[in-house]
Amino acid sequence: CFFTFSTRLEDLRVKLENEGLVNISYVVVNHQGTSSQRKFHLLKESVSDYITVYQQDEQQDDVWTTLNGNKDDFLIYDRCGRLVYHLGLPYSFLSFRYVEDAIKIAYCENKCGNCSYTEPDIDGACENITKQADEEPTEIEPKPTGQHSHHHHPHRHRHHH
Repeated sequence: CFFTFSTRLEDLRVKLENEGLVNISYVVVNHQGTSSQRKFHLLKESVSDYITVYQQDEQQDDVWTTLNGNKDDFLIYDRCGRLVYHLGLPYSFLSFRYVEDAIKIAYCENKCGNCSYTEPDIDGACENITKQADEEPTEIEPKPTGQHSHHHHPHRHRHHH
């Protein structure tokens, strides 16, 4: 499980970087449970140095509870730290394109106007991404398995802090 997830996440990171989406931070939050705590070193070793693995302390408030999510969720923030997407199962499986597409949209949208955090050369990368999205056929959505009843559809949150 560690190997498949870490390989797919690394592949996605490299793909996006090759498309010009640079300076994206990837963080994996290890589950707070005892079993996950014992396997932390395996998780840490399974991802590249470009992906941060955060180890929760058993005594602290659970990060996933604080973020209103679950351990398999993807939370995607824009460059200003605003939550743009919260993807839960089955939309968080990296074999589907939901995570990739959400990162691309969060990266390329300029909802707040001119931003000092914007990369200088993103126009070309984002133009190519928009062009590719227009040319690709619509993907069929997976049927929820019923195992996790929350987030059956990709949720888009616009939290302004």
